[in-house]
Amino acid sequence: MTLKKIISTSLILLFFGVLPAQNVLQKANTFINSLSEEIKSKTLFNLEDSERFNMNYVPIPRAGATFHDFNETQKTAALDLLRASLSEEGFRKSQEIMELEKVLRIIENNDADKMPDGRPRRDPLNYHFCIFGNPSKDKPWGWRFEGHHLSLNFTSTDGIISSSTPTFFGTNPGIVRSTEYKGKEVLKKEAELGFSLLHSMTPEQLKTVVFTDVAPHDIVTTTDRKVKQVEQLGISYKALSKAQKKTFMELLDLYMNNYEHEFATGFRDKINKAGIENLTFAWAGSLKPGKGHYFRIQGPTLLIEYDNTQNDANHVHTVVRDLTNDYGEDLLKAHYAKDHKH
Repeated sequence: MTLKKIISTSLILLFFGVLPAQNVLQKANTFINSLSEEIKSKTLFNLEDSERFNMNYVPIPRAGATFHDFNETQKTAALDLLRASLSEEGFRKSQEIMELEKVLRIIENNDADKMPDGRPRRDPLNYHFCIFGNPSKDKPWGWRFEGHHLSLNFTSTDGIISSSTPTFFGTNPGIVRSTEYKGKEVLKKEAELGFSLLHSMTPEQLKTVVFTDVAPHDIVTTTDRKVKQVEQLGISYKALSKAQKKTFMELLDLYMNNYEHEFATGFRDKINKAGIENLTFAWAGSLKPGKGHYFRIQGPTLLIEYDNTQNDANHVHTVVRDLTNDYGEDLLKAHYAKDHKH
């Protein structure tokens, strides 16, 4: 059975309610129990291991087992864990980003470009699974799914997903111009809503929204474990018109809707408590598609970045950072403090 068939079959099962979408703990243990001791040695790490913070989104050697290591049962279990950790929309995007590796292999036509292990650099199976700690209701643990243009980081405390950030999605090509995938644009809605909000601004508002006419070459937070001080720029939510506020919230919800439902609900509550009126929207670069552009939504607890500058502005990087709880660090501190008292 191919990876594509496994994905399709699992989606059918999910639709009919056979695969509970939120039971991450069960899915994690099913996945671990399916692995041989050899594969476990590649996959399992201590929760405190520094590897947990080794985020990256370019095609480099990584820790963790990949689909190349798995038999069909293990592939299915791995994908079930990923699906349970995301919304259906987030899962779809992750699979389509992996498929873009096939496009790059065709359009780059460079068979000599290999990873150190001899496999092609562009490889839809070269995505890595790492489990940190022992999946349990009582003790914190985490896991990561990562490869080219994907870095999905999850932490569980008290039996639920307590952190799903940093969350990185990327696409190259942003819009596929050739091959059988021509016209595919995985992050299309992000681009459309960003430009829609920008183009709704009055000339006076644009003076506040656009902070430079040259977009940064990449997201400014890159792979930092902790987000360094990023100046909050742009127009505040409270300065928007009613129609602009609606578009702003559609864009924010688009990002929140990538997450598993219960986590997304908690993340939204956290943003609301910090004050929607304290969020800002800022833009850099071209005001039209086709040239380098960048936007961000920022507030006391949240930073969303979207950058499309590379490959003639047809190469997207976008990330969500929880400024207080990336990698679950804030909730882990609270958990350990509670345990210490007991």
